[in-house]
Amino acid sequence: MQKVKLPHQIDPVKSAVKRSDYSGVISAKEMERLTDLVVSSDDWVDANVQFLKDEQGLTVFRGTLTLTVVLICQASNAPFEYPLNVDFCFSPVQGEEEMALLPEAYDPVEVDDHGMVDLLQLFEDELIVSIPLVPRQAESECPVVDVQFGKLKPEEERPNPFAVLKELKRDQE
Repeated sequence: MQKVKLPHQIDPVKSAVKRSDYSGVISAKEMERLTDLVVSSDDWVDANVQFLKDEQGLTVFRGTLTLTVVLICQASNAPFEYPLNVDFCFSPVQGEEEMALLPEAYDPVEVDDHGMVDLLQLFEDELIVSIPLVPRQAESECPVVDVQFGKLKPEEERPNPFAVLKELKRDQE
């Protein structure tokens, strides 16, 4: 099956009226902010987007994004593959008033003056947010195995510095 490149900009209202479904790819190389954060990534982001009108008549587009990136493990400093699987559900708004009326189930996305949404930027933002703040590979795969968390070595017992005061108090009695 041939992969179809998705458009970078789209009118979500017109697409929802047509009940458009898109299944295709977007070039990961065009997502410069994302490529600056990772060591490397797949060439293509797999994207599935469905445009529709909900029960309230609101325009909604939802879907999934899939991309595998290579990150640096913060424990071992070794590169490892990390799959990014993002689910999203947006509703286009224009201005703060429409945003305040939007149900919590939908994330707002602002449209430009022509009613268009920049899918490339929106999808790039979603992928960036899904990257962990502290990338770490699975413990079973991490070469650093002697790292222990939550266990402290027992401290050597030292003499109490206030023992002298206790002796002085005894002498005064």
